Amino acid sequence: MTTTDRHILEVTGADAEPFLQGLVTNDLAGLQQGLVYAALLSPQGKYLADFFLARQGGAILLDVAAGLAPGLLKRLSMYKLRAAVEIAPSPLGVAQGLGKVPEDGFADPRHPALGWRAYRAAPTEGIDPAEWDRLRVAHAIPESGIELIPDETYILEAGFERLHGVDFKKGCYVGQEVTARMKHKTALRKGLARVAIDGSAPVGSEITADGKLVGRLFTQSEGEALAHLRFDRAGGEMQAGEARLRLLET
Repeated sequence: MTTTDRHILEVTGADAEPFLQGLVTNDLAGLQQGLVYAALLSPQGKYLADFFLARQGGAILLDVAAGLAPGLLKRLSMYKLRAAVEIAPSPLGVAQGLGKVPEDGFADPRHPALGWRAYRAAPTEGIDPAEWDRLRVAHAIPESGIELIPDETYILEAGFERLHGVDFKKGCYVGQEVTARMKHKTALRKGLARVAIDGSAPVGSEITADGKLVGRLFTQSEGEALAHLRFDRAGGEMQAGEARLRLLET
């Protein structure tokens, strides 16, 4: 994960916090403790973008994947209406590292193994992409634009509850009704899972078992991978192209 993979938006103005509180999946009260991980959903409850929120320098910073930043800025601006809010690209960049959190840094709220993030004028620290993939696969962490697909992914199937990215007590936000219904079903029938993999296949490859479609294969690292699976078909050996797969505990 390099520092250029992310863009930062600055949200300022008297209504900045209530404006965001009514849109995103998590409770911004968590900003008092550090980073808040959240998503913006479509009215139909599908993922549009995930991001980190932080207070810094009188603004709420919104740290998002570079490829999603223009669309997110446009969507937030559409919702602004008459709110006393300004949304603009920030000159700051994202630094990342593992180990002890620096004085100006924030612990990644998704999992302790993911280290820290800091917002600086000239960031240089990053995490080696191969090591980042290894960590993500080991802890079933979805990535923007890979396992998290705009207008397709449902965040509960991607593990957002486990990753502290959604709050079911905060009240209304865009897509809240669909997300709440999925939460209160007996069990999710599909979702992100870890698999053992013998061989390799392209990201997005179909996974089959006994000739039936089971799901799709995503990030692979050191004999393991992330896959979106239909759980009732995911027992036993599965295949993705020439690769053989087996479900692991997440």
